[in-house]
Amino acid sequence: MNQSGVLVDQLEKTYPGPVRAVDGISFEVAAGEIYGLLGPNGAGKSTVVKVLTTLALPTSGTAQVGGFDVRTQPGEVRRIAGVALQEIGLDPVMKSLEMLRLQGRLFGMSSGEATRRAHELIELVGLSDATERRIRTYSGGMRRRLDLALALVHQPQVLFLDEPTTGLDPASRRDLWAEVKRLNRELQMTILLTTQYLEEADALADRVAIIDQGRIQLEGSPAELKAGVGSESINISFRNRELAEQARGVLAQLAAEIQRDRETIRLYLNRAAAAVPAVVRRLQQANLEPLSVTLTQPTLDDVFLKATGQRLAAPSGMEATQ
Repeated sequence: MNQSGVLVDQLEKTYPGPVRAVDGISFEVAAGEIYGLLGPNGAGKSTVVKVLTTLALPTSGTAQVGGFDVRTQPGEVRRIAGVALQEIGLDPVMKSLEMLRLQGRLFGMSSGEATRRAHELIELVGLSDATERRIRTYSGGMRRRLDLALALVHQPQVLFLDEPTTGLDPASRRDLWAEVKRLNRELQMTILLTTQYLEEADALADRVAIIDQGRIQLEGSPAELKAGVGSESINISFRNRELAEQARGVLAQLAAEIQRDRETIRLYLNRAAAAVPAVVRRLQQANLEPLSVTLTQPTLDDVFLKATGQRLAAPSGMEATQ
């Protein structure tokens, strides 16, 4: 493994109960790559980040960050890794430059070095106009950007971002995406991010692992994963789930693969457009009247549905890519 990457082998993390938050996952992040863990709340994404950043010990398996073992060399991992967690831990009574200078001092910088680095990062994340304000007056987007700056103080080789845009408005979210891409492009920084946003994984990640119930279900580039679903799908919506289940039985012979997601049936076909008339005729013969029939190209939503049998619900304030 390149020394700026991440290597995870059969990693498990259990809690009393017993609760198996991470269930024997393995993956590798190459140096300079943006790698995304995509999954719903409770899938195990944040637990993986906590283990990789030495905030939690693995129950079994191994993990290395930058060539250092998270269990036996935690100090070295912390030296080369930066992390912005889902829960933002900022002192509301401090100012941004004060927090950044303090972070620099904690990493062993001199007072002058810490001050210079603080000003660099304030410019980098676009908070120059807010340095005299207390952090408690910052918006959610400003707090996210400051949290990212704190993770970058010591110029890490590997950056972990745990759901970095949760709760942000669309403009702030895209600003943060642009900054993540810039860090990766200009500094060749290795970045592992977790997200429950389909659009975010598609826009940022070189490779994506779909994680559900503590296990990786699929892994690959967004383009590869979408290509694996098939060229097109026919989506048929009904008034209720009972009608959708009836339709699945009626249409089962028309497609190699068919799935029901709540009130919608999806048929995966290589030439889906040509099959639409036959699908409509079969529904009419069975006296099943759909609310809509649409034809779509595959998205990561389709990939997640195919891998797990359920749709990844878009969090409040953000719609999944269609």
